[in-house]
Amino acid sequence: MIFVFDLDGTICFKGKPLTQEICDALNVCKQQGHEIVFASARPIRDLLPVLPEDFRHYRMVGGNGAFTYADQEIKTRTFTAEAVNHIKQIIETNQLTYLIDSDWDYSYTGDRHHPIFRNLDPEKRAVNKSLAQLSKITKIVLFTRDQAIKQQLKKLSVQVYEHGDEELMDISPVGIHKVEGLRQLGILPGEFIAFGNDQNDLELFQNAKYSVCVGEHPIKEHASTSIRIEDVLFKIKEISELYQQRGLILEC
Repeated sequence: MIFVFDLDGTICFKGKPLTQEICDALNVCKQQGHEIVFASARPIRDLLPVLPEDFRHYRMVGGNGAFTYADQEIKTRTFTAEAVNHIKQIIETNQLTYLIDSDWDYSYTGDRHHPIFRNLDPEKRAVNKSLAQLSKITKIVLFTRDQAIKQQLKKLSVQVYEHGDEELMDISPVGIHKVEGLRQLGILPGEFIAFGNDQNDLELFQNAKYSVCVGEHPIKEHASTSIRIEDVLFKIKEISELYQQRGLILEC
């Protein structure tokens, strides 16, 4: 069975690398014969540093589906030129700050004390360029919760996520989400178990054979079950042992 794990708020907390306890639970899952795939809002550049070295060869989805990573190769899905031009106009008109990702480099104009900046390119392997210098646009974060701006974005070919109480909008190309990223890796709906915690895990929950919501986000209504953060370790081990290599079907 394939186990798909979101990172932040699910198995990775406060932007810090996976704890040894989480790694041990994932290793139990691996030893039971399952494949582990990571699916995060982070681009691959920022996803890899929170993983131990021996996890960095696993298949991954980044940028809510805009990035895939397999055999140490990053592939991207990008915004249309029309959508990029409209979003640039929205940024300029409203004087918005942002984080805009390319395939590896990025453009950041936000507060340098923001948690996103603290987690941005922790290994300092990318370059903070001007927006005009980015050749590809794969993911956009606008630091605003202005609903009038959200309505403007909804008219474009984009997907908009809002994360809890964070003052930002997380934008991906239309039709791009974590399940589409999995599909690009050859993983189809019903072929995986999902662990997540936020709005951008909705498609994972809707398409998983079995799904686990970590925490109290309203998205838990779409998961097979919900658990406390304190119970993540137990739940990973429990489900991986139930499935083992026999593909036991859990009742949702």
